[in-house]
Amino acid sequence: MESSKGRPVWRGEVKQVGTITVTDDTTGKTVKLPLLEGETGPRAIDVRKLYAETGYFTFDPGFTSTASCESAITYIDGDEGILLHRGYAIQDLAENCDYLEVCHLLLRGELPNPQQKEDFERTITYHTMVHEQLSRFYSGFRRDAHPMAVMCGVTGALSAFYHDSTDILDPRQRMIAAHRLIAKMPTMAAMAYKYSVGQPFMYPRNDLSYAENFLYMTFGTPCEAWKVDPVLARAMDKIFILHADHEQNASTSTVRLAGSSHANPFACIASGIAALWGPAHGGANEAVLLMLEEIGSVERIPEFIKRAKDKNDPFRLMGFGHRVYKNYDPRAKIMRQTCYEVLDVMGIKDEPHLAIAMELEKIALEDPYFVEKKLYPNVDFYSGIILKAMGFPTSMFTVLFALARTVGWISQWQEMIEDPQQKIGRPRQLYTGNPGRAFVPLNKRG
Repeated sequence: MESSKGRPVWRGEVKQVGTITVTDDTTGKTVKLPLLEGETGPRAIDVRKLYAETGYFTFDPGFTSTASCESAITYIDGDEGILLHRGYAIQDLAENCDYLEVCHLLLRGELPNPQQKEDFERTITYHTMVHEQLSRFYSGFRRDAHPMAVMCGVTGALSAFYHDSTDILDPRQRMIAAHRLIAKMPTMAAMAYKYSVGQPFMYPRNDLSYAENFLYMTFGTPCEAWKVDPVLARAMDKIFILHADHEQNASTSTVRLAGSSHANPFACIASGIAALWGPAHGGANEAVLLMLEEIGSVERIPEFIKRAKDKNDPFRLMGFGHRVYKNYDPRAKIMRQTCYEVLDVMGIKDEPHLAIAMELEKIALEDPYFVEKKLYPNVDFYSGIILKAMGFPTSMFTVLFALARTVGWISQWQEMIEDPQQKIGRPRQLYTGNPGRAFVPLNKRG
């Protein structure tokens, strides 16, 4: 893989640093497996030859202890609260870059210089229009269709319009497809919102930045000159940056698995959107808002804290803790400050949800129960409040997540396609069904 300068993207080597011996206690047979080490992070046992040499395979539901690929894109250290993109800390990127710079970094391996940034922005800007016939797809959905249902459909439909970028073996077509997806996702997301509220679609404008253009297409109308507030545009941009990629999560793994069959890139991203739609993955910020509404006031917090600690009570505090982060989510610190900025510019004083959120955060950082279990606030804890303040309905929250994550999905997909070790995904199973029984004709079945 090459960067936009034509130089190979920096990529470390996986090194064998030893072996692990596995012994079958029932037979005494042993097998030595390579112990591998990347640039940083835990070592990995290479089990690729385990089945061939022993007839056994590994059992790991949810793949929580299994590396499915090599990747040089994103690194997470959940214990230390570290998130790196191509080696850069998320804090530095969110503070000093805009979203399209981060897109360039993820997709091409390097942060752009001024000329590259200008060229990349121009490329994305001039791909933001969607085929006019695609707009007719929206009218095929019920008006009250969930926007994620719409996004699954129209994203997959892109392959019906852009035949010149579906040959996954052509590097140029792969890059064109990547540019189109990054560029068109805001347009399609804004159209999904407009369709749900019965307003006319707004065409993208080439004079606006990526985040400004999305806000304009979402909230602007043909009957007035709608001006994008720079504070809100920057907040939107930061939300995009903080959600751009997150290593091998459920939706990214889905994109890679779909891509391993050599499906076209538009179909692969549609599969990622479908996986993200699940409330256990992409719906967390919506769940946070619903939780804050359920709590209702600061005075009722002790009641809900007590319920959260009760293992027999189904209530759970949403937005606390993370599958990966066992420390403070580094993205949450950035989102917290952005939350204050948005509420201030929107003139929202004494916002009840924020008051509840701040008190919950204080408790989570001080209460021994939460500290011991490391249930720190995560990025979803604040993003839902921000999006609500900006005027987005909760049904659009996951759509915005998908919009931001598209660059991560397509970067991971591209890396997978270029990896000579990658095979079609084919997990194994432990079979627990009937081991075999005689067939009984229909007229003899009781």
